[in-house]
Formats: sequence, C-alpha cells, structure tokens
Amino acid sequence: MGAMELRVFTEPQQGASYRTQLSVAKAAESLGFDGFFRSDHYLKMGDASGLPGPTDAWITLAGLARETERIRLGTLVSPVTFRLPGVLAISVAQVDEMSAGRVELGLGAGWFEQEHAAYGIPFPDGRHALLEEQLAIVTGLWGTPVGESFSFTGKHYQVTDSPALPKPVQPQVPLVIGGAGLKRTPRLAAEYAADFNSGFVGVEETRGRFAAVDEACRKIGRDPKTLTHSIAQVLCCGRDEAEIARRAAAIGREVSELRENGLAGTPAEIVDKLGRFAEAGTERAYLQILDLGDLDHLELAAAEVMRQL
Repeated sequence: MGAMELRVFTEPQQGASYRTQLSVAKAAESLGFDGFFRSDHYLKMGDASGLPGPTDAWITLAGLARETERIRLGTLVSPVTFRLPGVLAISVAQVDEMSAGRVELGLGAGWFEQEHAAYGIPFPDGRHALLEEQLAIVTGLWGTPVGESFSFTGKHYQVTDSPALPKPVQPQVPLVIGGAGLKRTPRLAAEYAADFNSGFVGVEETRGRFAAVDEACRKIGRDPKTLTHSIAQVLCCGRDEAEIARRAAAIGREVSELRENGLAGTPAEIVDKLGRFAEAGTERAYLQILDLGDLDHLELAAAEVMRQL
C-alpha cells in the first residue's frame, strides 16, 4: 500500500486541560504524526468526569500554534452553531497566521443538543442550510482579493461590504467535511473540501461513502483525486492481549467491540486493518486517542504502526 498519513485526533471535552493537550500535540509532533486535531465540543459525553471542564477548540489551537512547528492543526469538526461565519473566518485566519500556515478547518452542522442547552447556545433546526451558507461565506471572505469587498445574501446570514480581512497565510485553508449522508454531504465536500472524512464506520461502508463523494466530484467536473479520502477510527493498540485489554478498560470499552468497530489489537492487526481501509481508497487516518495521559500509546503507534505504513 502507498504511505498512509496518520494524524492524532483527540476528544478533550471528555476531560483534558490545555497543558494535557499540549503534551499530546508535542508528542505527536516529535513522533512524526502528520497532525493534531481535536473535537469541538463544550460538554462531556457518557461516564467521563469531564474535569477540569471544556476548552475552546480554536483558543486551544491558537496556543498550540505557537508551541509547535511542523504538525497540521485543526478541528474534526467545528459545529456551525458555535460561531458566526465572519467570526469563524477571522479566528481561523488568525490561527493560520500564528502557526505559519498549518491550519485546517473541519466544519459540520452540529448534533449534540445538550451542549447547546448547557451553555446557552441556540440549536436551530435546518442546520445543514446553515452549514452550506457558512461554507460559502468563510471561503468567500478568504477568497476575496485584498482591497475588494465581499457581500453575501442568504436566508440565514447576510454579509455586507466586508473588507474580508484578515487573510489566512495559506492560499487555501484546507476544509474537512465528513458525515454519513449520501447526497448533501458528498455534494458539499465536492464543492468545498480538501479532505472528505468517513468517521467510525467499517471498510465497506467507508467504500460506499467514498464512491458517493467521488461521483459528486465528477458531477461538477472535479477530479476525485484532488480530494483526500480520510477515516477516523478509535485506536487501542497493545503489544499483547494484556496491554490491549488495559488500554480498552482505560477508555471504558470492550476489546472485542473495539476490534470490530475500531483499530484495536496488536500493531500487526492494526496495520492489516489499515491496509483494508487503504484498498477502499483511504489516504489518511485520524487516530482517535481517548486516554490523553497515555503517551506510551502514541509511541507504540509511531514505532510499530506508522513505520510499517
């Protein structure tokens, strides 16, 4: 198989301080991972304590931008409900400048109603329409030449005579779009995304999602090869059954279920499963690391999995 890019993907709402995230990002960078990505959530899910409480995704990435040198940084994915599109465009452009052009923006419709209720954030219906308008506005603002202005009249957002500043450092900030839909999501990814992400499903379902997005690309005259095809999968890697079981227990999951639904097992097993994903068209894997205190896990994945890809 061709080399598959590996990125570290974290869920800090489950309980992680900025300092913990910084230690994971620095480890990811020194071990040779391609990126450090994080979820964008304000409320824990399930049994975790969530302590010390949520950290804001883009404020966190701004800090990491100044503390790292090489790895890509981004969200998987930011909900459109959290930020107005003009504010989002400014924040991401600024973090891009702070990182010297290493930022990627994952953008999605948002789904977790409880976190909105918990922090007084509106949770409207029709969020896919918000997503479509935000994609148009954010890319429109960034793509407007300096000295010209940008306007947009949508059903949900209006932008009037914006100076469309600041610009990101990158000529085009890569956008990540993912999801399960086989119509609207592929269409938006074909139009806007640099990376289409198929999260937390098996090889065959991933293959189907990739086929849908490739077809959407061809429909608008885009070469599907210009779109990176990525997956997100939980990682639970161990040298032997005892270590695999210990890591599964630490994240409250069963080994057999993780072997079925994630990347779990020995390094050889994980390399084999990534090989099957590669045959389905996967070029990049976001490895969901749920125990952020276990840096040995990252070291093992870098030494024994990444090396074989």
